[in-house]
Amino acid sequence: MTERIIIAGAGIVGMSTAIWLRRFGEAEVVVIDRLPPGEGTSHGNAGVVAACSVAPVTAPGLIAKAPRMLMNPDFPLFLRWGYLPRLLPWLRKYLSHANDADTRRIALGLEKIVGDGVAQHKALTAGTDAADWLTESDYSFAYADRAAFEADAYTWALRREAGFVPEIAEGPAVQEREPSLSTGIGLLATMTDHAFVRDPGAYTKALADVFEGMGGTILRAEITDVELADGKVTAVLTNGGRQPCDRAILATGVWSGPLMAKLGLSIPIETERGYHIIFEDASGGPSHPVMVASGKFVATPMDAGLRCAGVVEFGGLKAGPSRPALDLLRRKARAAFPNLRYGGEVEWLGHRPAPSDSLPLIGEVRDSGIFTAFGHHHIGLTGGPKTGRIVAGLVAGKPVNTDLRAFDPMRFA
Repeated sequence: MTERIIIAGAGIVGMSTAIWLRRFGEAEVVVIDRLPPGEGTSHGNAGVVAACSVAPVTAPGLIAKAPRMLMNPDFPLFLRWGYLPRLLPWLRKYLSHANDADTRRIALGLEKIVGDGVAQHKALTAGTDAADWLTESDYSFAYADRAAFEADAYTWALRREAGFVPEIAEGPAVQEREPSLSTGIGLLATMTDHAFVRDPGAYTKALADVFEGMGGTILRAEITDVELADGKVTAVLTNGGRQPCDRAILATGVWSGPLMAKLGLSIPIETERGYHIIFEDASGGPSHPVMVASGKFVATPMDAGLRCAGVVEFGGLKAGPSRPALDLLRRKARAAFPNLRYGGEVEWLGHRPAPSDSLPLIGEVRDSGIFTAFGHHHIGLTGGPKTGRIVAGLVAGKPVNTDLRAFDPMRFA
């Protein structure tokens, strides 16, 4: 009898998993999401396949720096203070990793998921129309001067240890390399062999088309529970009815937490609220993705215009957008790209899934037939295809040549 596998979540991770499952075997694969493919976090990211993104936010010294960051109106860290009591249990766990040993351990884990990100996107999209959305490029980090660059020495050391060494331009050479940048940018650290997606939402929808063309099914519904018999999954329950299955995969980002709670696991995961502004029909922007260090945002040239994405805000899933966060992002973008001209603006707020240890959950929950594929923090687009390939391999019984202990969902049991 044909096995029926349900994937909860139609973002980049869910669609990558679905495609690899269809490639690996004859199982019936059904993707279920309350939104159409690519309309959640997978739509609103910076679009960079950032293979060098191995360093977590929780670097040594963060605890001492955090209060000053929160009080500085020009720093892209925001907190809805009324949410603080609910945030504190997660925050204590999160900050406990802001030490050298944990940071290096986390970086080694993240490298396994993102280090070959460009190759994994190419493998996922090979021979399909979805490949057209992927553009190979450099990825640059813009700093005010050498001192600002050296202040990030710890993070750059982690990148070098992972094999990512930047090319440095200073002084007038910065604007020679990237003319759009302000003269206030005095150093550019450029990583070669990266890529970006010109429209992440459209890319994910193109992957959904590939999946459906392979015989897969996508259903619009909200998943409310999972059904178990003798500890094994037998169905996924939705607001549109019961969906029987032999295996299930949770790839719903921060919304996976409540479903894990129904399995008896309390996952310390929070939403790290992120913003973007698309400057429509833009000119005077960068030719390739640029991370502007002073504003902690990435400016990426996309089909719709220049997308500037970044800001970290803690405030839960229910609160609306923060005007100060958007105003700061806009101000920093204009300062970095003084010749930016555009026709209009589109603002967006989304929810990055942030586990307290900055590592995604990848693996089976006990021996239940339920697999996890969520919690990618800032690296969801980059690591989605690799995660999907790994999880599909686990479900399909294909060898996985990766040590997955760091990602074990049972580490929070």
